[in-house]
Amino acid sequence: MSLTAAQLSELTAQFFLAGLGTLSFAILFACPRRCLPYCALVGAVGWLWYELLTLLGADAATASLLAVIPLTILTRVFAITQKTPVTVFLLTGIFPLVPGAGIYYTAYYFIQNENALALAKGISTFKIAVALAIGISLVLCVPLPKRK
Repeated sequence: MSLTAAQLSELTAQFFLAGLGTLSFAILFACPRRCLPYCALVGAVGWLWYELLTLLGADAATASLLAVIPLTILTRVFAITQKTPVTVFLLTGIFPLVPGAGIYYTAYYFIQNENALALAKGISTFKIAVALAIGISLVLCVPLPKRK
């Protein structure tokens, strides 16, 4: 697969915007100042993986699963190097991948009495949420090597 100049430009913009959104979320969550750039990088990398996978034809749940794995690996690396709990980077880093719009539209369709649309959107949102949980669990279940 080769990216066109327009796709590459859009991916670059989305990388920085995802980083900015994650940075804002990290500030809102009162993360330590020294961790803010790392939080932004985690969110940007996760979103870049997600977008690349969707460009390759993956559905939202598959792209979310495969994007959260490198994101979680990166959070573990930063947690070790920065001597900070992994949750500092993980909670802020998954912000771009969380299906907030799906949750909103599920509730919206339900309120509008569009039950079929609400069910369809709810199932797709649930699949994304489960994919994120599985991907995070897969990485965090791998034990770290013991230091001597």
